[in-house]
Amino acid sequence: MTTGTLAPCASLRGPARLLLGGQLLHVAVTQFHAGGDANDHHAIFEAYARDRIWAAVHLGQFAATAILLAGLMSLSLALDDRDATKGRVGRLGAASAVAALALYGVLQAVDGVALKQAVSAWASAPEAEKAARFAVAESVRWLEWGLRSYQDVAMGLSLLLLSLAALRAGRLPQPVAGLMGLSGASYLAQGWVAGTEGFSPAQSVAIVLGWVLSLSWMIWLVAATWRLPASGALGATQVDPVKGGRSEGGFAEAG
Repeated sequence: MTTGTLAPCASLRGPARLLLGGQLLHVAVTQFHAGGDANDHHAIFEAYARDRIWAAVHLGQFAATAILLAGLMSLSLALDDRDATKGRVGRLGAASAVAALALYGVLQAVDGVALKQAVSAWASAPEAEKAARFAVAESVRWLEWGLRSYQDVAMGLSLLLLSLAALRAGRLPQPVAGLMGLSGASYLAQGWVAGTEGFSPAQSVAIVLGWVLSLSWMIWLVAATWRLPASGALGATQVDPVKGGRSEGGFAEAG
């Protein structure tokens, strides 16, 4: 069964590597982020104030996310379809990725710089000033909630739109496109929870789910592009010279 005119394998290898590399780097860097109950502001602000690698961790997170989103943007180019309607969906996905990157840059400026300065000022303030300093730090935290919420929504929309573009054009294995769509839905859930509950346990579950889903389809995509020849196409119908049948994406089909 032919699944459509698929992007050449070589054009998908670059985006696949960027996506997986960025996601793995983000997960790794985040392990160094100060931990605790993020909604217990007194306790977590004390932990943030003591953290000596705060700026480096947030810079690393930004770099990793930039790599990941560059992968999404380059994937949209690889999936670009000459059909105006199909191509428009992929381009909207790329535009959402650009918006997600811009929002993430602002988010990291607020979280990685402004919040750190606010909690440090609160932690070192005289007792008479602590209440006012804490109120400022908490206001910065709530601004972070809003930015995180909308960044997650933009990221989720980008993944959903690119998943739809891939399914309509038939340029990725359907399970990869499906998992991409599910990871997009998990980002939308993260955005909703961040905007309504802040950094609650429910949001942590959504984050881990998003990581698992994202790594699943990214690893699958890297493996699929790696094992095919550079001139091949994912899912393209080819004649199997041994079995005399048809092969789709490297899997033989009888008759």
